[in-house]
Amino acid sequence: MGWSSYGAFLALAAVVVVIPGPDLAVVTRATLLGGAPRGRWTALGIASASLLQGGAAAAGLGALVRDSVVAFDALRIVGAAYLVYLGVHAWLSARRGDYPDLADVAAASARTPAWRGWRQGFVTNVTNPKVLVFYLAVLPQFLRPGAAPAWLLAVAGSHAVLTLAYLCAVSAGMARLRRVLGRRRVRRGLDAVTGTALVGFGAALALERL
Repeated sequence: MGWSSYGAFLALAAVVVVIPGPDLAVVTRATLLGGAPRGRWTALGIASASLLQGGAAAAGLGALVRDSVVAFDALRIVGAAYLVYLGVHAWLSARRGDYPDLADVAAASARTPAWRGWRQGFVTNVTNPKVLVFYLAVLPQFLRPGAAPAWLLAVAGSHAVLTLAYLCAVSAGMARLRRVLGRRRVRRGLDAVTGTALVGFGAALALERL
């Protein structure tokens, strides 16, 4: 793998990162619930899972999961169920429409362990087999057989860093607009939209044969 191939991979990865999906929906909801800190930790969890899956795919372990029908389907169903679970919670919040003041949210967020946001992001990404499919389909296009471990780490790590940077930027932007987004009517609409997106992603993942 040369620098030109690495640059081409970065360009492709950047396009993939900005495509709306479950990761973006989860970070959006986390930011609305706990502000930028919660959003950043959720983004870090997503990036950690992405790095784990990229490393596994580069090492050949991802192919073992892909080729095992039972393991792959189990991962797909667990991921779909988790997305639906998050979506239903967003729907219930929209239905109740009972949102605390931003000051109360900030205080509650400060008391909430950071690992909860990280865990939510990690579980969302690591149980999505489409991430493995991306790595397994893309890496062979840029890595030659017997590629140096440094290149394997660079490719997997670069995608994770791009993911983290983009999601943190989205979270920061949303946090600046929280006074507007925190209004009851706006918040109910966002929860309804986010919940629908999460349930939709979960349903599509459950029904799709990868």
